[in-house]
Amino acid sequence: MKMLFVVALFASCLALPAQETRWEVSHATGNPAVDSKPNSPDVPDVIAVSSHLERIVVLRFKYDTDLLAGLEKMIAQEKIKNAVILGAVGSVRGYQLHMVANRDMPSRILFIKNPTAPADIIGMSGIVMNGRAHPHITLATPGKAVGGHLEPDTIVFTFAVVTLGVLDDSIDMSRFDDSSYR
Repeated sequence: MKMLFVVALFASCLALPAQETRWEVSHATGNPAVDSKPNSPDVPDVIAVSSHLERIVVLRFKYDTDLLAGLEKMIAQEKIKNAVILGAVGSVRGYQLHMVANRDMPSRILFIKNPTAPADIIGMSGIVMNGRAHPHITLATPGKAVGGHLEPDTIVFTFAVVTLGVLDDSIDMSRFDDSSYR
């Protein structure tokens, strides 16, 4: 009887879904002078670049596709240098993202991964700078909403559609996500 209970308990554990995992990483450069430097009066509070939308690119992702890998692949294939991510819809089978976890420099990054949590894509925003994607995503699960920087292993469920507004190649957005430019 005891053996039957142990086997039943083990079998029930196999059916449990993977749980959400979280871990933090420091974004320190290793140079305390850079990590804690104050804002420079030579760096403007706000930078503006002007451009017209050159074209709109709408991407459709199928079931079981890695959303970030597919986005990066299509940015390269479509030869997109600069763009704004205008939005996204669809659903995912599981996700991984990261977000800031503190308020002082150097920043700490909190990673959240849940490979078995289905979720609707509520939105996506972000930029493409010199061919490099910087996407942020908002997801809704049955119990909560979660958002942050899109990471690998965010896998499409039913479908996903991402819309990009492609900007002029000549604009310089290289400092837009540079936290040391302050």
